Amino acid sequence: MAGEVPNLEASKLTALVVDDNFVNQSVHHKLLDRLGIKNDVVSNGQEAVDVHCSGRNYDLILMDMDMPIMNGIQATRRLREMGIESKIAGVTTRAEEEEVKEFMEAGLNDFQEKPLTISKLVSILHNLEFYVQT
Repeated sequence: MAGEVPNLEASKLTALVVDDNFVNQSVHHKLLDRLGIKNDVVSNGQEAVDVHCSGRNYDLILMDMDMPIMNGIQATRRLREMGIESKIAGVTTRAEEEEVKEFMEAGLNDFQEKPLTISKLVSILHNLEFYVQT
């Protein structure tokens, strides 16, 4: 099985998981770890904005849509207004066409429905040109 999963540790990619659900935080964190991607976890969009205000930057942000304090759409829009160029992938259970459209227009680079799996995460990395199979 280990041969099927790319190891991106040498790429030194970093990611931020933004999700208010502990189970999702844990799953996304472990999936990224499994690929060798260093990652941090925050619980809402405001915390994602605050982390970036403190000077931290990430290559990839996995952004939930429905969160308290600041939702994923608001956070994505705010990060783009701040000039944050990280690739942002929306990851949510709510996939109604209008909501996905609004989320994408806020500044997403990609979108996947939950539950996030290793294959969906690798798909995000391919779509955002982070992972090129050698």
